[in-house]
Amino acid sequence: MTVLRFETEPDFFVEADAYGDPTNPPVLLLHGGGQTRHSWGDTARHVADAGWYALALDARGHGDSDWSAAQQYDIEHLAADLRAIAGQLDQKPALVGASMGGMTALIAEGERSGGMPSICTAIVLVDIAPRTEQRGIERIFAFMSRNQDGFANLDEAATAVATYLPHRPRPKDTSRLEKNLRLRKDAAGNPRYYWHWDPAMLARWQQSTAPDRTTANEERLYRAAQSLTVPTLIVRGGISDVVSEKVMAEFLDAVPHVQSVSVANAGHMVAGDSNHAFTLAVIDFLNGELANQ
Repeated sequence: MTVLRFETEPDFFVEADAYGDPTNPPVLLLHGGGQTRHSWGDTARHVADAGWYALALDARGHGDSDWSAAQQYDIEHLAADLRAIAGQLDQKPALVGASMGGMTALIAEGERSGGMPSICTAIVLVDIAPRTEQRGIERIFAFMSRNQDGFANLDEAATAVATYLPHRPRPKDTSRLEKNLRLRKDAAGNPRYYWHWDPAMLARWQQSTAPDRTTANEERLYRAAQSLTVPTLIVRGGISDVVSEKVMAEFLDAVPHVQSVSVANAGHMVAGDSNHAFTLAVIDFLNGELANQ
C-alpha cells in the first residue's frame, strides 16, 4: 500500500491509499459522509488483487485530507476534487461511490460542461440513488450529530456504532474503528477521541437536504444520472433504510441502462456489512463491462 496526496486546488490536498500496480486500470473508491478511506475494509486490496489499481480516497474534510477553512463542502466542491484527481491519473478511472461518494460521482460525471470528455470508464453507486428515503437520511444525521464532544475511550465509540448498526456484530477488535477517530485534548485538557471529519460539514449538509430543497436535489441528480453514458451499476443493501426496493425500482425505471444488484443482509453501509459479497459484485461488474471496451 502507498499513500498518495492529490492537490485539487492551490494548496489543498486530498489523501489516498493506493493498492496494486499503478499501470493497471484505476478504480477510485469514494466513501460516504462522515467516513474515511478505511471504511472500505478489504475491498481495495481485493480489487487490486483482481488486476486493478485501487485508490481509496479521503474526501475533503474527512480523514487525512485537508479541511476547508471556507467550509466548502457542497457537492460542487466534492465533484471538483474528483474531476481534479481523475485528471491527474494516467488512465481514466472507474468510480465506486458509497452514499455521498456516489452522489459525488454522479455529479462529477453527469454534469460535465459541454464538450468535456467523460472522466471515468464506469460508475458503481453503493446504496445511493437520486431519491432516498428521508427517514434513513435523518437517522444518519442524528448519528453524526451525537457525540460531537467526543468519546473517553474506544469502547464508548464502539458502543455508539453498535447502537447505530444493531444488525452488525460488534467487533472485539477496535483497531479499525480507531482509524476513523482522532485523539486530541478537549477544552479542559483531557484526551478524547473525536470522529475524523470536520463538524462544519454537518450543518452544510443539513441545509442542502432540507425538505424545501428535496425536489430540486432529486431532479438535479436524476438529470445527472440520465446523462450518463458509461456503464453504471447500483448496489443496494438488502435491508437499507436509505435506498428501499421502491426507490431502486423508480431509479431503474427512470434510468433503464443502469444495472442493479442487492446484497442480502446489508444495510446502508454495504461494504462494511457484507464486504465479501459486495466486493465480488463490484469486481464482476468491472470485469464484465470494461473487458468489452
